[in-house]
Amino acid sequence: MKAIRHSFSLFNCKVSSFKNPPTGKNTRAANLHIMSESNQAPTFNTPRSVISNVLAESQREGVGAVVRRAIGSRELKILDPFLLLDHFTVNPPSGFPDHPHRGFETVTYMMQGAMTHQDFTGHKGTIRTGDVQWMTAGRGIIHSEMAAGEGMQKGVQLWINLASKDKMIEPRYQELPSDNIPTGEQDGVEVRVIAGESMGLHSPVYTRTPTMFLDFTLKPGAVSHQNIPESWNAFAYVIEGEGVFGSTSSSPYHVLVLGPGDGLSVRNRSSKLLRFLLIAGQPLNEPVAQYGPFVMNTQAEIEKTIEDYHYCRNGFEMAKYWRSQ
Repeated sequence: MKAIRHSFSLFNCKVSSFKNPPTGKNTRAANLHIMSESNQAPTFNTPRSVISNVLAESQREGVGAVVRRAIGSRELKILDPFLLLDHFTVNPPSGFPDHPHRGFETVTYMMQGAMTHQDFTGHKGTIRTGDVQWMTAGRGIIHSEMAAGEGMQKGVQLWINLASKDKMIEPRYQELPSDNIPTGEQDGVEVRVIAGESMGLHSPVYTRTPTMFLDFTLKPGAVSHQNIPESWNAFAYVIEGEGVFGSTSSSPYHVLVLGPGDGLSVRNRSSKLLRFLLIAGQPLNEPVAQYGPFVMNTQAEIEKTIEDYHYCRNGFEMAKYWRSQ
């Protein structure tokens, strides 16, 4: 079925405090090797190349918000296990009013400004520039996300599908303040390790669906070489600048889907900084049934979810009384 765009905000979460997730790190995370362009690059058995280079077009979402939808659009509907990637821009008092989620995880990464969330369990909080919130919606959550502070607020939100066995778990979240995100720099390449492992640094985030989420900034002339597990799907999203991904040049707001292989080389041959996200995940290889902010495995499960939401039951009980302030 088509995604709901008006009865729910299709944008997603920034929640505040459910149960603490299990501790530990994703043992399948990739290793990173960074070298200057003059150094010898590591040997990949099969270097990854770009098989699709799609411009994320602007569209309106929520109330007064604008998003560039890199994944979840007509051009790129899904990249297992990833359901959506929105690059959002919001000016106060706009944002994403009360809306539900079930069946997947959301990662919200603030790049500028701040967003305040509230959820129907009574939690409220604000994440600011550089902060990350990793929410497992599980069996159900309803919350709001609104611009905080003055000026333009920018960030990205990624939806990661959950395996069928995990779709109805209790909601929980992980928050990672900017100061706690492992950051490494070498030979003109900086990387922030939001999930997985990079430059020998490990993110403390637990990824129920094995995921790597890296934020790279390359100075002019710099080159990075990133190992990626061969069985994982992977893509890059260009935030600013121009780079060469494998042998493909790309510019801001493009999502580059990577083909099979065990690594990717990226070069910055421009005179300005290049910033991009490199994201990879282990595919679930399960059927996907989606209706807006509800993602299950079958149409029957979607219909049951809509009933649960409508009648405020089976995870949505508190929706009967809750409204954000």
